[in-house]
Amino acid sequence: MASLLIHSSISPSIACTQSLFSRQNNLFDFKYRHNLPKRRSPLISISATGEQVSDSDPSPSSFSGFQFPDPSKADTIKSLKFKLLSAVSGLNRGLAASEEDLQKADSAAKEIEAFGGPVDLSCDLEKLQGRWKLIYSSALSSRTLGGLPTGRLLPITLGQVLQRIDILSKDFDNIVELELGAPWPLQPIEVTATLAHKFEIIGTSTIRIIFEKTTVKTTGNLSQLPPLEIPQLPEQFRPSTNRGSFDFDVTYLNSDLRVTRGDRGELRVFVVS
Repeated sequence: MASLLIHSSISPSIACTQSLFSRQNNLFDFKYRHNLPKRRSPLISISATGEQVSDSDPSPSSFSGFQFPDPSKADTIKSLKFKLLSAVSGLNRGLAASEEDLQKADSAAKEIEAFGGPVDLSCDLEKLQGRWKLIYSSALSSRTLGGLPTGRLLPITLGQVLQRIDILSKDFDNIVELELGAPWPLQPIEVTATLAHKFEIIGTSTIRIIFEKTTVKTTGNLSQLPPLEIPQLPEQFRPSTNRGSFDFDVTYLNSDLRVTRGDRGELRVFVVS
């Protein structure tokens, strides 16, 4: 059997050489003995059985740890975002909102909150990172800024309202641009107030911010003036309404849109700045 395997493994060229040596061996008494290695067992065995893939084999979408995005869900989210942004556009962050506008904005927010499901900041904390721009607040419909009237006895024009969040240092800064009216012939005074806080996560979707200090910096024609820092008052000197901390719930969050509701029910909508 081994002899058969050896001979069957010799290529035609080798076989021709061997037959030539055989003839030489007859003519010149030349002794020749082949020293070919024995055939080794194949390292890889390939067989075709003709089996068909069963219906129970995993489909591409069922591999562990991977899911193909659902285009219908993405389209719904896009539609709900557009509806919410349309409801709050043209309201000057809520300063120009009527009662009907407030209801439309609240209804649109509830739709995207319901579709998005509960927020879990233990998984989505990194989405908070960055600089956010306030585009709507139902609290501004009273046309006051922390009790200060806007456009009345003390004319105040509200500029951009931003939030700067750092999830590593736990810094949570509210940045408010204001224009303070002044009697003629004085020019309006432009200032930027930064309310510095630290934040912590309460439960799964509640954020508590703890006030530290306020920094007021003049801009425009008076930008050369140094900033003014207003520290937090000691607790014994604070009015009862000044708690030094504030809680709110994140009710919807993705990479470019954030919806929050305060402990008094006020609705706020932010987009990435």
